[in-house]
Amino acid sequence: PGRQRVLCPPFPRGMDVLTLLVLMYPLLRGLALHLHSAVTGSYIPGTHSIAFVNCLNEQIARDIARAIMDKKLAAYVNILPKSSALGRGAGLGRGWERGARLALTLLLRAWFHFRSIHPFETPEIISLPIDQGNPLYLKWIEENVPRD
Repeated sequence: PGRQRVLCPPFPRGMDVLTLLVLMYPLLRGLALHLHSAVTGSYIPGTHSIAFVNCLNEQIARDIARAIMDKKLAAYVNILPKSSALGRGAGLGRGWERGARLALTLLLRAWFHFRSIHPFETPEIISLPIDQGNPLYLKWIEENVPRD
């Protein structure tokens, strides 16, 4: 009696399917790429990444590298020497020396582990996806960094 019913025009059935496909596209694309990779044995661009992690000193870099390798989260760790940097933030425009820098070839799941072992409150961790590379090296990564 006091409530009115508002009727909307019917939503075409095809639009439901189209909307669902648009929303599910990233998931469906990822599944299709992984299925293709499993069937053909080819590398999916962006499956692995190279990460750069700044550390206070070489010992911390070695400790983090050892922890990452022990958990088989990286296929390879390269500890680079000290570097200089310029930056903004605390000490606007100041230059400073950084300790060792790690270069890792890893799966994305290593990110969760980094946060728990890095001594910085806000660790500088930058990752770049590997889109192309030596097929034998990419296969070696697949064999040395388990997915589970």
